[in-house]
Amino acid sequence: MELQNNRFKERLLAGDLQYGLWLGLSEIFSAEICAGAGFDWLLIDAEHGPNDLRSIFAQLQAIAPYDSQPVVRPPQGDHVLIKQLLETGVQTLLIPMVESAEQARHLVEAMRYPPEGIRGVGSSIARAARWGRITDYAERANDEMCLLVQVETRTGLENLDAILAVPGVDGVFFGAVDLAASFGLLGQPNHPDIVGRIEDGLRRTAACGKAGGVLCGNRELVARYREAGARFIAVGVDSMLLAAATSELCASFKGGGFDGLGGYG
Repeated sequence: MELQNNRFKERLLAGDLQYGLWLGLSEIFSAEICAGAGFDWLLIDAEHGPNDLRSIFAQLQAIAPYDSQPVVRPPQGDHVLIKQLLETGVQTLLIPMVESAEQARHLVEAMRYPPEGIRGVGSSIARAARWGRITDYAERANDEMCLLVQVETRTGLENLDAILAVPGVDGVFFGAVDLAASFGLLGQPNHPDIVGRIEDGLRRTAACGKAGGVLCGNRELVARYREAGARFIAVGVDSMLLAAATSELCASFKGGGFDGLGGYG
């Protein structure tokens, strides 16, 4: 059995633009529905979504038959949790709240086997190596790991150049909501000052030959971020899409918007 190449990482290295969707519902059914939509990547969120190791594992299995590539965001950059996640077979992690080069180096080490890193060796009993059926997993795994770090505070932005200089950091995701809060603009992720800072960060990231990413559903801003160099862009969140669609449907009936002929007025 062959180790699957990390197609998400391959496309980042090629400079391709990849569109994604955030998965926060923690449900297998909805994850598979979203996997069939055609997004390049799907982010399984365990920082703000009620996900644990088993629910992440199940969603990875649900997504596996489809072309969408899974990315997992753990609640924090803990090396033990990272080890467990990698054993489930995920190859790309997005780590929140990265604020220094030292922290980034530790994360790189956590995702790699010795001597390049500190990842514990036990893949023969894990899904990552298909329970020992991928016989060269340990020899090849390091090359397929993809580390995305999330810069979302004033301190992280101040240390961006040092973070970008860390070998093994494949991309930087700019978290607009937390970044806005860090600059005293709570609830204003699309404030011109925050947008400008993210655009500057994306340009600096691209200049270092690394991939920049954002989460944004505003088409105008997506175009600006793309122009600034963003290469992995999430354009929606499953829970918010469901909330919006159900609210609109309810209002169309209860609010008099339904025309009675099978359509919406």
